[in-house]
Amino acid sequence: MERQAKPFVKWAGGKGQLLADIRSKYPTELGKRIDKYAEPFVGGGAVLFDVLNNYDLREVYISDVNRELIHTYTTIRDNSGALIAALADMERAYNAPNADRATIYYNARERFNSLKLADSNGVELAALFIFLNRTCFNGLYRVNRKGEYNVPQGKYAKPTICDADNLRAVSEKLQRVTAVCGDYKLSRNFIDDHTFAYFDPPYRPLTTTANFTAYAEGGFDDSEQASLAKFIDDIATKGAYFTASNSDPKNYDERDDFFDALYCQYTITRITATRAINAVGNGRGRVSELLIARPHDRIL
Repeated sequence: MERQAKPFVKWAGGKGQLLADIRSKYPTELGKRIDKYAEPFVGGGAVLFDVLNNYDLREVYISDVNRELIHTYTTIRDNSGALIAALADMERAYNAPNADRATIYYNARERFNSLKLADSNGVELAALFIFLNRTCFNGLYRVNRKGEYNVPQGKYAKPTICDADNLRAVSEKLQRVTAVCGDYKLSRNFIDDHTFAYFDPPYRPLTTTANFTAYAEGGFDDSEQASLAKFIDDIATKGAYFTASNSDPKNYDERDDFFDALYCQYTITRITATRAINAVGNGRGRVSELLIARPHDRIL
């Protein structure tokens, strides 16, 4: 049996918990007449791997503005053996009895930043990316104004740093995947009437002070949300099928119709997710999120 691949990193705002809802928006002809898939904000890739695990597609396109993330995807695709060997060494050192984990972590972070700022494209950069993701606080990816990764060490008893079986499965699934570092607009020429596209952009903040959408690193303001909506209009006009995720402004203001107005010609479904929210005492709570899709998207 073919191995099932799953996300190889933890990613803020990941869609693993919402896959059943998102699957309900896949076009019925996916894997048949709809034989191309695009995910221009790939992140951790929960939806990507669900699609790759379950459908035989002719072409797949992913992109993200995070250069180190895309580099890690391509390293797993093209050089998984060397990456697994490097991660196995890191795991043995970090989980060794009496290991000075803090020193190991912060040395790795410093080395990652030196490679990152030098635009390195080697296996070491990808290995450090996964190592830091698996050992940092809450799997966050955050940089300072100098572009340096600055997330502190997490507290895990025995973190899995090298999941070799999954990395091999991911490598197999990525063999026919084109991975691009760049803006979502670069996917325009790929997307046509044989394409299903999933958009998971940086979420619109629910309030001016909320950090529920703190994973919207780098910002994505209302004008950019409107530009994305126009892009989605354009690909829908070409005949492409799509689903887009975003926050629901009505969590905090029932009068806020920003997305309802922006996507009024499409089907908007409100679903429930568990996210980090300031207003909740323990830092997590249930909120409504949006799934936006073409009307009658399952009737072709």
